[in-house]
Amino acid sequence: MARGQRKSIEEKIAAKQEMIEALQTRVESEKRELEELYQEKRRKELEAVSEIMAESGLGAEEVAEVLQEYLERREAAAS
Repeated sequence: MARGQRKSIEEKIAAKQEMIEALQTRVESEKRELEELYQEKRRKELEAVSEIMAESGLGAEEVAEVLQEYLERREAAAS
C-alpha cells in the first residue's frame, strides 16, 4: 500500500501556526460573546433594581442607605 507524500517540517510548522492563529481568533470571539452576556446580565439586574426603586418611590441615596443597613445587620448577625 503506497503512502502519501510526507509533509516537510516547514509545512508542519506552518500548519501548526495556522491552527494556533485560528484558535486564537476563536478564543477572542468567544471572549467578546462572553462579555456581551455579562453586559446583558448587568442590564437586566439594573432594570430589576430600577423597577423596585420606581415601585417603592425610593431614590438612589435611600436605596444605598437601606442596603448598607442591611449589610451591617447581616454582618453583625454572622459574628
